[in-house]
Amino acid sequence: MTHDTFRILAEDGTVDEEAREGLDLKDEDLRQLYRYLAITRAIDLECTALQRQGELAVYPPAIGQEAAQVGSGYALGDEDFVFPSYREVGVAVTRGIDIVDYMHFHRGTWHGGIPDPVGKRFSMISVPVGSQPLHATGWAMGAVLDGTQACAIGYFGDGASSQGDVHEAMNFAGVFRAPVIFFCQNNGWAISVPVEKQTAGKIYRRAEGYGFPGVRVDGNDVLAVYKVTREAAERARTDRVPTLIEAMTYRMGPHSTADDRSRYQPEEQIAEWGGRDPIERYRRFLVAQDVVDDAFLEEAQNEAKARAAEVRKGIAGAPPRPVEDLFKWIYTGDELPQHLARQRDEALAFAQEDDDA
Repeated sequence: MTHDTFRILAEDGTVDEEAREGLDLKDEDLRQLYRYLAITRAIDLECTALQRQGELAVYPPAIGQEAAQVGSGYALGDEDFVFPSYREVGVAVTRGIDIVDYMHFHRGTWHGGIPDPVGKRFSMISVPVGSQPLHATGWAMGAVLDGTQACAIGYFGDGASSQGDVHEAMNFAGVFRAPVIFFCQNNGWAISVPVEKQTAGKIYRRAEGYGFPGVRVDGNDVLAVYKVTREAAERARTDRVPTLIEAMTYRMGPHSTADDRSRYQPEEQIAEWGGRDPIERYRRFLVAQDVVDDAFLEEAQNEAKARAAEVRKGIAGAPPRPVEDLFKWIYTGDELPQHLARQRDEALAFAQEDDDA
């Protein structure tokens, strides 16, 4: 990490008291952050196993990026709106999303993964690279028009930062003062391309060109991520000032379960970042501060295992969605055009014949 990277916890778990100043977290908050980290890791490993066993079509592992996701998710208010990419399982856990519902996206039995995105303030999963900042900016601009005191956050990766959509979103946000946070998880890899081969300069400094702040944070430090995201959210809601956050982390797993990372990721690099495990770093801090004991840590791990088991029980063998769902969401009731109504009836009849057979 460089000197321009904000950090509260060193890799050994020791704390920078000056950087920690103003952190509005009580001991129960600190413990809850650990629970979310442990749950995210357990669910992530379980879902990777589920894909290997044929229960998920594909899965993008988030191992190593838990602090960036949990810290940012925990910093948001209830009315703030999340626009995830396809790797934000930790944000989903922290925001109280039903992870069985969420994983139906990766099973291919529900498009988007979130049955009630508006009510949950958590958008459906968007796979197109770099699309999330545009969605977040659009919602934020609408929130201003509606008089809503809330902000949006759009998640994307270092590879996505090279997409034109991301630049367009930032330009719109800067010009129209949209209350939005652009959260870039710089995990070092754009699929198989290292960050230094696909982008020039420092990503967070691009914010200067659009007239709003940019912050680089240690993405493996859950407290630092929480603090910079909390400050960005308050700026967005109060002053309508966007922020670009670049969270420096590392992708410990493959880009997705369809990927072979051994063909391009150096083993020594993986080993080096393995020593910077965000959960272990945070555990050391909590123990040193006497915030947790062995009983709590065991309880948290047991809870994490139980949550992972719930996901397996809910997703393994899950049937496909009803055929009629293909014809919902755009037209409702009598609004369905005649040609689509005919297609629906034919599809339902075909499905019934298949069931009878």
